[in-house]
Amino acid sequence: MDSFAFIIHPIDPKRDVSRKYPFLGKILTENQINFFSTFFPPVYISEIEGITSAATGKQIKGWFIACPFTPKRMLELPEKTVYKKIIQTGHMSERLGANILGLGAFTSVVGDAGITIARALDVPVTTGDSYTVSLAVESIQKAAEIMEIPLSTATAAVVGATGAIGKICAELLSEAVGELYLIGRRLDALEELRERLSPTARAVLHISNKMDVLSRANLILTVTSAIHDIIQPEHLQPGSVVCDVARPRDVSAMVAAARNDILVIDGGMVDVPGPVNFHFNFGFPPGKAYACMAETMALALEGRFEDYTLGKEITRARVDEIANISTKHGFRLSGFRSFEREVTSEQIEIVRTNAKKMLARKS
Repeated sequence: MDSFAFIIHPIDPKRDVSRKYPFLGKILTENQINFFSTFFPPVYISEIEGITSAATGKQIKGWFIACPFTPKRMLELPEKTVYKKIIQTGHMSERLGANILGLGAFTSVVGDAGITIARALDVPVTTGDSYTVSLAVESIQKAAEIMEIPLSTATAAVVGATGAIGKICAELLSEAVGELYLIGRRLDALEELRERLSPTARAVLHISNKMDVLSRANLILTVTSAIHDIIQPEHLQPGSVVCDVARPRDVSAMVAAARNDILVIDGGMVDVPGPVNFHFNFGFPPGKAYACMAETMALALEGRFEDYTLGKEITRARVDEIANISTKHGFRLSGFRSFEREVTSEQIEIVRTNAKKMLARKS
């Protein structure tokens, strides 16, 4: 049976450690978890079974394995040290017999985004970022439709626009919306991106390294590699949609608490085909996975055992290809979630009603 492995790691240290080691999660502080993660070996988490292609009936199995580093440690430690630990975790996937390895969360963005890791392993590697792009753009387009925001006249923003995922998301949105803000840290890199997108863009393109321009956007897709939230309630206009693809999250929990006139959705939740059992709770309902996980699964179902999405440049062709492969095998954009809770149609209606009231007061 063909198989895959997927590397996860603790993002919210106490919560995520508690999912595997309840006692340690309870007694250790976040700082202690960050410190001890440096010395902890790779961890076998669970076997995944039941994934079945809707097109061919093919079944695959997989494994979750964990790199113990937290995002904070990955940014603090020397790059070589981080690579070494991820590669050690990758060797575990080889011993398990995986045909392809997916890199999750920060393991996919550290350094050169998987290239060095892939060179050090015999098993082919993917970051899952191509399908993450496809699902993120599909998610925000679907949310715009639900919130009655016409895409062709919408003002959108991509936060983290010069990153691997941000660049291709910006390309796709630039062809669909009326105006697009490209937001990042470096104005020179943003200007370079604007020049590259201009020939095919239908949107008017703006660049900024300031978050306050988000108040001009009604569709926001955020994909940074920040370790703390960067989008606050005061940044957002009533009725806007924010699709947060980043892990750790870019959107502050204060947005959900203070702004019931804004729709915040988690990017890239996918329905997995077949009676899948992950044998591990990573925060999603049964049968659902992140898009990056789904890319690894879809490639295994397709028998595409090759290095797939690696590095800082994601091609449009690869995004389109993995979208077609995933659709063929039965992966689908799932319902919306926000801060790990289901977004109901009633909640969406409340957001729409409150947004209309807020906008009426301003006019």
